[in-house]
Parts: sequence; structure tokens; C-alpha cells
Amino acid sequence: MRTVVSPADRVVVVGAGLSGLAAALHLTGAGRQVTVVERADHPGGRVGVYRGPDYDIDSGATILTVPGLIDEALAAVGTDAERCGLRILQLSPAYRARFADDSVIGVYSDPEMMGAEVTRFCGPAEAARYRRLRKWLGGIYDSAFPHFMDANFDSPLDLVRDPDSRAALGRLARAGAFGRLQPRVRRTLRDQRLTRLFTFQALFAGLAPAQALGVYGAIPHMDTSLGVYYPQGGMRAIPAALAAAFTAAGGRLELNAEVTGIDYAHGRARRVRTADGRAFDCDAVVLTADLGSLDRFGIRRLRPLRASPSAVVAHGTVPAAVAARWPVSAHHTIDFGSAWDHTFAELTAGRGRGRVMSDPSLLLTRPAVTDPGLLITRRTGPFEPLSLLAPCPNLDAAPLDWDRLGPAYVGELLEKLEDRGYHGISGSFKIDHLDTPATWQRRGMLAGSPFSAAHLLRQTGPFRPRNLPRTAENVVLAGCGTTPGVGVPTTLLSGKLAAQRIAGTVTGSEQRVVAGARYDPTFAR
Repeated sequence: MRTVVSPADRVVVVGAGLSGLAAALHLTGAGRQVTVVERADHPGGRVGVYRGPDYDIDSGATILTVPGLIDEALAAVGTDAERCGLRILQLSPAYRARFADDSVIGVYSDPEMMGAEVTRFCGPAEAARYRRLRKWLGGIYDSAFPHFMDANFDSPLDLVRDPDSRAALGRLARAGAFGRLQPRVRRTLRDQRLTRLFTFQALFAGLAPAQALGVYGAIPHMDTSLGVYYPQGGMRAIPAALAAAFTAAGGRLELNAEVTGIDYAHGRARRVRTADGRAFDCDAVVLTADLGSLDRFGIRRLRPLRASPSAVVAHGTVPAAVAARWPVSAHHTIDFGSAWDHTFAELTAGRGRGRVMSDPSLLLTRPAVTDPGLLITRRTGPFEPLSLLAPCPNLDAAPLDWDRLGPAYVGELLEKLEDRGYHGISGSFKIDHLDTPATWQRRGMLAGSPFSAAHLLRQTGPFRPRNLPRTAENVVLAGCGTTPGVGVPTTLLSGKLAAQRIAGTVTGSEQRVVAGARYDPTFAR
């Protein structure tokens, strides 16, 4: 593995998102002097917070899987979640899915509970087929995680040079991991609703399920077998805990400090400059800026990239009494429309051919269902925070005027939910923050997408933008745009992989990440 040429004792990390904080913890544990510089007034990046008039709400990712990676980052500086005050609950069910025929199924990580749920939903024969699918997804994950996710690549040839990686590649090939995900799942399951349940996660990687490679079965495995978790107090509790552990270990965290540039000399970054006129000298830089912003920091993209679809996300509050009458009560609800392949075609179309979903599938997140401490007491009664996410095409696929269209489009989505039985949502959901592709574009994200580059084959694994760019010998990239990719677990991994590029082997890398760790008892609803 190539590493940054010494010296690399003083490291500046640009960005206090999950990747930056993970990198900072691993580097601090390796004895480096680390400064994290963040433009916002709080850590988190894409896992941030919006402050409403009398409440806070998560502004980014709401689904947590593989929380052992949080333990791994904290272990690098000799601490753990408990000592950091971070309480992580396993959700049961992980979420509920509702279909156009009004049927509802819960998703459970426990195989017996999920088998019983599938039996209830569509019979014992399908439950037996589910167990075969679960085993297949688990095999994909077990082969892919250590060799293709938790790994740095200097070249695609690394896949065949290393005997263990070569063996894993063979196992994946024999399992059909390089065929298409949706056809493979459809050959196992008979109920098309279940097929959706175990393939829609491909959209997290920026791909339609019919086009995603089978290797992306690792994502539904994380989602449906390893479990979905929730940190009490909100996802924002994770970066808060990581930042606290970092500063307690001697790291320096600078908030409200927007980086405006990096000074180079003889091909090396020498200092990081901020908008308030300060300069931070360094031997190496971990840069977590989105791929759409790298040129601002002197890092050139060597080839064009295709972005993932984007999202429209409305954050606000709803009266608890109104939400109590909805057809589903869950922390996470996926409400599927009737359309499937056509919907993904709309979202993932080529340049200029995308359009918003004509029959939307939507994610509703109600964290107070799990954490009643988030309920908001108002004169008219209790309210709960609510986030509504609708996938949409990125700005390359559909260059829409979202600042003008966004509020009207959300109104259409709420009317659609009214028709689906979420009575009162259109009149009582008070939206305090609305994010659209225009929001993400203003933050420098590729094609207005918070999900960065799509995981096409040419943008995956060793073919993804490398975290050790050729244009600067001591700048390392971290975040969802580089190795290994999009998502909370992979973003945490990217921070560790970036730290390895500077310090070589880093501490805290116990294999409990794959097997799971100790968490609070399952929070059943």
C-alpha cells in the first residue's frame, strides 16, 4: 500500500464529518498531531443538525448500520461509546415497508423473527426462499467487506496480486456477484413485494436494482440482516461523540472555520488557509470535500464522473395526534408506489433525460417513535419531528429550477401521502427546512447529489476515485466520493483508510466490526 511520503507528523483534516472525524481519531491514536477544521458551528457534515424554533432535527443520514465501525474509531484513542455517553439502540423492526396494496411488512435482523414475518406476509414457502436469499446475501458481504470495502487500492491489479483478495474474488464470482442484483433476487423470491424489499437499497449506491451488480447485495445484507440502529438523541449524537473523544485525546477541533485554500510547494501541501485569515501549517492533509469541490483545493479530477440520483428532503414537525392515526407507526417507513423499474428509469436516466418520480416511493422518518425524549411540547399539544425523503434525479440528469419548484413538489408529495392514508399530513406537517438538489449544489456536491458518484463498475472499488490523488503527494481524500463509497459505514471506513495512507497500520481495527458489538437491548416497537 502506498503511503504519504514522510514527514507526516502534523495533519490537518478538512471537514468534521464522519470520515474526517474517523480519520482524525485513527491518526491521533497513531501518534500524529491532528487539527480538524470545520466550516459549520457543529461537527457532522452530512450527518448534521438543523435547529428549529424549539427543537433540533437530523439534517442528513438517518439510517445507521454496522455501528461496530463507530466502536473501531473510538477504540483508536482508547475509549468506547459508553464512556462517550453514546447509547446505540437496535431497532426492531429496522423499518416497516408499505406497498400499494396497503400490505405492511416489518424488517427484522433476527432470522427467526424475519422468517415468521415473511410467513405471515406471504406463506412458509416464501419464508424458506427468504432464508436461502439471506444466506446468499451474507456470503456476498463476508467476502466483500474485508477485501473490497475495508481495503485500500493502489491499482485494480491489487485484486489479483493478494492471495486472500484473489480467493474472495473467486468466491464472489462463483456466487454470481458480478451478475445483476435484481434478477438474482427474483430467481430466489416469488413475491415481487419482497424482491423490492431486498433490492431497493441499490439506490443508496446510485443504481437501479436491475442494473446494480450482485456484489451490492452487501448493502441489503447490512440493512436487513446486520440490523438498523439509532443513537439516542439522534444521528447527530455520533459526530458529537467522535468529536468529544478526539479532543479528549489531545486533538484540536476548529469550528466556524471555512477552508478557502491549500498552499502547495514542490508538490506538497504546506498549509491550510481559512476565511478568517488563519493558516494551519501541516505535513499532510486529509481532505473530505465533495468530489464537486476538489478543484477549489488544487486537486484535479482526471476523468468525468456520473453522479448518483439526488433527493428532496423536507424536515419539520407534525402533531403527534395526527401521526398516531397513520396506517404505519415506525421509526422508518418506506412507502412504495406501484411503479418499480419505470421509477428507477426516471431517476437514473442519462444527461437531461431524468424526471421526478411519477409514482413516488418515499421514506418517512419519525425518530420520536423510538426516542420519546424528542417529542416537542407546545401549547396545542405534543409534536414530533418528521423527515420526508423523496429520491429525485440529479442536476445533470434533470437541470430543474428547484428553488422555484421545490415547495410545490413537496406539496404534491404530501397530497400523494394523503391519498395513501396518511390523513392530515398535508395540512399539519410544518416544514422548517427543505433540501433539494439546489441545496446540495450550493454546498459543492457533485451534480447536486448528496450521494456523490454512482457505483457504476467504472466507479467502484479500485476504479473509484482513489484516496491518494496523483496531483499532491501528501493530500489524502476521505468521504463518500472516494474508497469505499456512499453510506454511513463506508464513510467511516473511508476515514480509517485515509489514516492508513498517512500512518500505515492504525489501531482499533478489531474484527468485531463484522460480527457486531455490544449494544443496548433491541428497542422493540
